[in-house]
Amino acid sequence: MRISEIMSRDTVIADPNETIEAVARRMADQDIGYLPVGEQDRLVGSITDRDIVTRGLANGRDGSCTVDEIMTRDVKYCFDEDDVEQIAGNMANNGVRRLPVINRDKRLVGVVSLSDAAQHGAAEGAGRGLGKLGAQPGTA
Repeated sequence: MRISEIMSRDTVIADPNETIEAVARRMADQDIGYLPVGEQDRLVGSITDRDIVTRGLANGRDGSCTVDEIMTRDVKYCFDEDDVEQIAGNMANNGVRRLPVINRDKRLVGVVSLSDAAQHGAAEGAGRGLGKLGAQPGTA
């Protein structure tokens, strides 16, 4: 099974110049905890609700801080044509819950999560990843 068959396609994207207050509000309104960050049609980072707390608020930044100041720049990603079981295993090995999905033109086309993989038959890789992440302090 390919990633394109299980990924979420209705991906919300953050802009690096947005404030973390605006992004946090959008996350709360849409009940999401992860956003890819895009600039000029390119994937440049990612931001999570945890990033906002640990890199932003915990370091004395307020809501006017920009996404660019606290986002993760080293973004792991996968291609929409990749195999689900293989990507779930890679996610487990890298300790990540979600990955942006790009096409061969390097355009963002969705997001895939370990729970997506587990729900669609990639139980071994997803189970390892979720078990690993669940064992880490501070990962919810």
